[in-house]
Amino acid sequence: MSSGTSPASPYPLRAWWAQRPPAAGAAVMATGILSVALHLTGHEGLSRIALVLACAAWLTLAANFVYLLLVERAQWVTRAGTPGALTAVAATTVLGTRISLFGWSPVAAALLALAALLWPGLLYLVVTHWGRRMPGAVFLGCVATEGLAVLGATLAATTSTAWLAHASLVPFWLGIVLYLIALFRFDLRQVARGSGDHWVAGGALAISALAGAKLLAAAGTGMYLWNNDDYAVLHDVTVFLLALDLAWYAVLLAAEIAWPRIRYDVRRWSTVFPLGMTAAATLSVAAVLDVPWLDAPGQALLWIAVAAWLAVATGAVFQARSGLRSAAGADTGEIRSTAPR
Repeated sequence: MSSGTSPASPYPLRAWWAQRPPAAGAAVMATGILSVALHLTGHEGLSRIALVLACAAWLTLAANFVYLLLVERAQWVTRAGTPGALTAVAATTVLGTRISLFGWSPVAAALLALAALLWPGLLYLVVTHWGRRMPGAVFLGCVATEGLAVLGATLAATTSTAWLAHASLVPFWLGIVLYLIALFRFDLRQVARGSGDHWVAGGALAISALAGAKLLAAAGTGMYLWNNDDYAVLHDVTVFLLALDLAWYAVLLAAEIAWPRIRYDVRRWSTVFPLGMTAAATLSVAAVLDVPWLDAPGQALLWIAVAAWLAVATGAVFQARSGLRSAAGADTGEIRSTAPR
């Protein structure tokens, strides 16, 4: 299976699915974080629907991941070197975070273990292929790393596990370092020209702020995690990260208005994810730091993200129908061309 022209297959669905890029994992990330944000605002019914959709998409992508690893090893290695490969880690941590909030800590812990197992190898493969003037996907190194911190801190709070909170500080600070490195490799022209993943420049800061909020929340469960000075540093960094994220949000939104990019692209899922992540981070910071005036902006950002999810999902459905018809048409043509005359 390759991203180029492939021979006809008697299975149109398989032929179409083979062309899905690794960045398709952003759909799980976007849906999962919307489920988290909807849960935070009390819309439990909608949150559970989003959770079911995220689980179904994750299982499908996981099956494809394993198939490529076991059957198409060369193709797996090729894809693993692209920034989008890190959506496998990020999607797993986002889904695990929502499942942890649902109360299924053992399942969430298993997802954390899986993400932690995948993270170093995929991060190494991706970072060694970094170049100059990269698209927004370059920030996925930060996103995947901070995802470990978010899920680890969430589980630490729900299970009262102090060592897990301390361990989560490592990916939290490392993620910030990776963000700074990625920022110097990011092609700023993508703000005007990007096809959707340029929004990850802000989304990476949003998940970093959410990680900080989760770490602060873990300390509020009664566990003694750090002294007052350490708490103050974590508090200030979290607020700073959220402020930077909101600034990026404003810049990227203005760029979308100035240079409209309306056509569907699979990378638009990497737009929905930062929108939802910014909402979740704002709501979480508001709750943890007791800043009630942030609730209204957080809820407004949530419904913007929901609207964006519906728009991108509609585009994805239409593209999928078109792709399946094309695959079926190619198969029909192949059969006719090989039939005896």
